[in-house]
Amino acid sequence: MPKDKYVEIAIYNTFIFLYQTAIRIAALFNEKARLWVNGRKDIFTKLSNALSGNTHPILWVHCASLGEFEQGRPLIERFKREFPDYKILLTFFSPSGYEIRKNYNQADWVFYLPADTKSNARTFVQLVQPKLAVFVKYEYWYHYLNELHNTYTPAILISAIFRENAIFFKWYGALHRKMLQLFSHLFVQTYDSVERVKQFVSSEKITLAGDTRFDRVYEIAGSFEPIPAIADFIKDRKVIVAGSTWPEDEIQLKKLMDQLEDEMLLIIAPHEITETHLQFVNNTFPGCVFYSQLKQNPQLNGSVLIIDNIGMLSKLYHYSTISYIGGGFNKSGIHNTLEAAVYGKPVVFGPNYQKFAEAVGLINCGGGFSYQNDNELIKVVQSLLGNEQKLQSVGTAADQFVKNNTGATEKIITWVRRTFS
Repeated sequence: MPKDKYVEIAIYNTFIFLYQTAIRIAALFNEKARLWVNGRKDIFTKLSNALSGNTHPILWVHCASLGEFEQGRPLIERFKREFPDYKILLTFFSPSGYEIRKNYNQADWVFYLPADTKSNARTFVQLVQPKLAVFVKYEYWYHYLNELHNTYTPAILISAIFRENAIFFKWYGALHRKMLQLFSHLFVQTYDSVERVKQFVSSEKITLAGDTRFDRVYEIAGSFEPIPAIADFIKDRKVIVAGSTWPEDEIQLKKLMDQLEDEMLLIIAPHEITETHLQFVNNTFPGCVFYSQLKQNPQLNGSVLIIDNIGMLSKLYHYSTISYIGGGFNKSGIHNTLEAAVYGKPVVFGPNYQKFAEAVGLINCGGGFSYQNDNELIKVVQSLLGNEQKLQSVGTAADQFVKNNTGATEKIITWVRRTFS
């Protein structure tokens, strides 16, 4: 092994050690960090007990968090139908994914992924003995990938995207470039990403497949089931459904409603439904109705409805006249635009969207709009509400954008069939 390779791995191992140390300290006062730590206690004992007696081949799917799970989900469910003899192990890095999907019934086992040390990776792979490993979008763990490679276990990366400022293209990104070379195949979202990554990965190991989230949202829309309480509350009013909002979004939406309250209804599904955030929303929109209250008293009425639960958002967009996606004023950027666009309604979001290919695609096709401040938001919404033809054409463009980009799951499963035939 070259000397610089030892140095890179030593730095990587130090980072993993420091991260674990930091999160254990944070666990003393942070609930999410505490879940991260507690979820990994006695992990190999739990894993060994769960797998005891299993005689079926295993597909291992790893996701960072909830968003990546939604990208992996179409493949999991398609794989389960086509390879019924396989068992599926689903792992998460973050509590945000694990705690919400730990009872996902399409996976046979759901666990946290142990920290990426050499010994953990070796123990994990020896216990699980997967026939195929699937990593979703952003997950690159050197020791796990290296152990899979050493045991001749195929590993694929799906819905991958490589931006020009990513670590792979930096002078200090040699170990990350090595991680990509350890994959058996890369299924990439965009042409630009293919061009970037083929500098150091053989073209034969790269497929331009697109994003599996298009398949997922198309499937969700196709199996839509009404929410009677929402339909009754809306009646015949025009509606903005604002999903995954943060306080910055809600301030903008308040200014919008001050202008348009007599013309429409606002439904907000906050990104976080903590007591603090819900209190902020309640203070921002005096007289608002919470969904939990509406369920108890269907006669309640108002111009602002707050969804104080998790799990309804993908259905709520069905009822929108215009869909608003939160996160556009945060450093991390906007949330899922596709689950709104699939219903064929205009999609609006804040300025921090550039790193999301689907948001750029929506704007380019005329199905979405970005705005910088509340005055621009008001103008965009008024221009749509005041022109029915424009409202319909923008919605049609959003719907067609989703339809035109489905099919990633089929491309991946075709490779899997060929590999395991």
